[in-house]
Amino acid sequence: MAKFLSQDQINEFKECFSLYDNNHKGKIKASDLITVMRCLGASPTPSEVDKHLLWHKIDRRAELDFSTFLNIMYRQMQQEDPQQEIRTAMAMIDRQKKGFIPVSELRAKLTKMGEKLSEEEVDDLLKEAKVGPNGIIKYEDFIRRITIPVTDY
Repeated sequence: MAKFLSQDQINEFKECFSLYDNNHKGKIKASDLITVMRCLGASPTPSEVDKHLLWHKIDRRAELDFSTFLNIMYRQMQQEDPQQEIRTAMAMIDRQKKGFIPVSELRAKLTKMGEKLSEEEVDDLLKEAKVGPNGIIKYEDFIRRITIPVTDY
């Protein structure tokens, strides 16, 4: 599965993996897997990590090599879809299912629920939104704007 990753991704993954390869044997502890994955921007739950380890028949107290790690990262990346996760959350706010949500309600959810954002962070996010004159945003456009990959020069 690593053949589907770019060389830049592999290099980035190797650099982070190496930081946790304490014995310089080309392996990391399975117990460090979730930390390494999160350092690289993935968002696995402990349950998902356990499933990855089970899939590869790796005990939680064992170690895994870089090749296995690449396969796990690839599988995790395939199952994460930030646009769909955000769309689902927005649809829960959009009770009338019209594709629009009030900015005030979005701000309240972002600052008071889940991984709470600061007012400044919400302001930065909302700069990307096209807020209508009535304080409503079309959330499909908003989702597209906030999930555009960042150009890495």
